[in-house]
Amino acid sequence: MSGHSKWSTIKRAKGITDAKRGALFTKVAREISVAARQGGGDPDANYRLRLAIEKARSVNMPADNIKRTIDKATGGGEAEQFEEIVYEGYGPGGVAVLVEAQTDNRNRTAAEVRSMFTKAGGQLAGSGAVAWQFEPRGFIAVPRAGLDADEVALSAIDAGAEDVDTDGDETIDIYTSPGDLENVRRALESAGVPVDSAESTMIAKQTVELDSSKARQALRLVEALEDLDDVQRVTANFDIPEDVYAEVAG
Repeated sequence: MSGHSKWSTIKRAKGITDAKRGALFTKVAREISVAARQGGGDPDANYRLRLAIEKARSVNMPADNIKRTIDKATGGGEAEQFEEIVYEGYGPGGVAVLVEAQTDNRNRTAAEVRSMFTKAGGQLAGSGAVAWQFEPRGFIAVPRAGLDADEVALSAIDAGAEDVDTDGDETIDIYTSPGDLENVRRALESAGVPVDSAESTMIAKQTVELDSSKARQALRLVEALEDLDDVQRVTANFDIPEDVYAEVAG
C-alpha cells in the first residue's frame, strides 16, 4: 500500500490555501448534505455523516455552517439535490483513474471531466472499464510522533485492521474493510492512540510505474480534476517516482 501512503503524504504537504478553502467548504458541505439526506441527521447513528463532519472540522469549517447544512438536508425541499456519479478513465501512461463526483447537473459535470482527460492526453471510459482495478477500504492515519509503531500496529490488528504500513515518516497508515473502519477507529482511540484522520477510500489493487515525465502529467490531471467543483475525490493507480515525490511533498 506504499503508493497510497505517498498520495496521503502529498495531500498533507500541499495543505489548504485560502484561495481553495471556499471551494473545499463547498465540497465538504455537499458530502454532509448527501450523507444526512441518505442516513439522517444524527451523526451517532449515521457513520458517513460523522466522517463528513470530522472532515469539515479538520478544515476549520464553522460549526454553524455544518449545522445549517444538516438542517437543510433533513428538512425537506430547501436543500439542493446532488447525484453521486463515478467516472472512469485513462490518464497519461495509460493509468486508471476513478473520479467520484456529487452534482446537481450530470451533463455539466460529465463535460468538465471529459475535458480534463482530453487536455491531459487521456480519455474518459465507460462504466466498469477501470473500476475493477480498485477496491473500497477504510483508511486511518495515526501520527508517528511519540508512538511505538509496533504497538499501534498490534492494537489495530487486534481491533480488526487488515493491513498496517509503518514505513511512513509522519504517519502510521492503517487499512480496514469498509465495515470495520469505525470499530478500528474507536478501538484505537479507546487505547489512547490519536487518530489524525479516518475515511472510506478506494485503493488501487496494483500500481503502475511511470517515468518522471508521465508521472508529472498524471499528477497534473489528478489536480485539475480535484479542482472541479463537483468532484469529491480522485484515485489513480500509478506509483509516484521518488524524484517527483520529493518535488511535490518536500
